[in-house]
Amino acid sequence: MFWLLLVIVGLAAGTFGSLIGLGGGIIIVPSLMFIGQIFPEFSNITPSIAVGTSLLLVVLTSLSSTLFFAKQKRVDFQSGWLYFLGSGPGSILGAYFTRYFKADSFFIAFGLFMIVISIILTIKDRLPVKRIHWDVSRTFVDGFGQKYEYGYHRVMVVTISFFIGMLSSLFGIGGGSLLVPVMIILFAYPPHVATATSMFIILLSSSVGSITHLIQGNVHFLAALLLAPGAWLGGKAGAWISSKLSGKGLLIVFRVSLILMAIRMILNGFHII
Repeated sequence: MFWLLLVIVGLAAGTFGSLIGLGGGIIIVPSLMFIGQIFPEFSNITPSIAVGTSLLLVVLTSLSSTLFFAKQKRVDFQSGWLYFLGSGPGSILGAYFTRYFKADSFFIAFGLFMIVISIILTIKDRLPVKRIHWDVSRTFVDGFGQKYEYGYHRVMVVTISFFIGMLSSLFGIGGGSLLVPVMIILFAYPPHVATATSMFIILLSSSVGSITHLIQGNVHFLAALLLAPGAWLGGKAGAWISSKLSGKGLLIVFRVSLILMAIRMILNGFHII
């Protein structure tokens, strides 16, 4: 029974994570914590192990979706490497800090974190798009011939992405819940380019974070093995669905999903459900 449940969780996480550029950890982490409370085989899953296992699966999901997005020429590899310059070291630091989290505070902190992000995305249209000076201006043409113009400040990108990498490794979510809003609000990335490029950055930073968690022994290998097939297929499925949605549609799915998951985790942290 539990193996089928994990396959379904992996598929859902991969599809959802790839769809909006999250990476899938937003589903895998709480699911592993809940499963650990039900099945004896997974009773040793702690927040640190849930995060470490999640990041390992995020690598699969992000690789699967990045390959799909690359065929559509939606990934801005040039800026993606710059984000990784900061998020890579940050992910190592975040992996170290997971050992200090207890289950209840972990749920509550994770939920509040997602609510803040959803609020930022809700009010983003009332904020000025170009709030800082860009020292790089980009013109990007995707595989469908659509032309986009946006930009970024290199020092700010590295600085912000360092903290994003730390939080992503800390919460096991791959960083997309922060990367995508930063790209859209501060640097005017189109949503489709932001989500696709986010998955590439997540692939790089989650790989680094996963190595750190493996060294610390924060991976449940049986759970990872059962989650892997669904995560890989879901990564491709989410990328395909994303290509069929408008930019506005992607943001609506992103906001609603974050709020629902956040409420569920906060209530669980307070033992209300």
